[in-house]
Amino acid sequence: MKKNYSVTLISVFALVLFSCGPKKEKASTEDYGTPSDQSAKPVGSDVVAQGESLVKASDCKTCHHATNKIIGPAHLDVAKKYEFTDANVKMLAQKIIKGGTGVWGQIPMTAHPDISEADAEKMAQYVLSLDGEKEH
Repeated sequence: MKKNYSVTLISVFALVLFSCGPKKEKASTEDYGTPSDQSAKPVGSDVVAQGESLVKASDCKTCHHATNKIIGPAHLDVAKKYEFTDANVKMLAQKIIKGGTGVWGQIPMTAHPDISEADAEKMAQYVLSLDGEKEH
């Protein structure tokens, strides 16, 4: 009698568990952060907006935040350190793809070889735009 009760209980539990259906993943609502001066971002810059989307969809937020230092520097600090030039966009894009160490300390930045050069440049343009500077 106890065996039948146990089997019935397990069967009911399994039925309830599976009848709920698969769990849908929720979109991440984690706040990546935004510089407090929204007017600093160049208005109408499609490339910068694409770069922002790429950064927010990537694993960048594991080590970086828009305004606060985590493991790596805040993206705003990167924007303040580097002038918004084509040469710096290309250099930072290569850092995103190849990784690196030494500029902000000894903790290495992870390489992202799966990110295309074009996307890495958009991401770098977004980061460099955070201090309000426009590309020149």
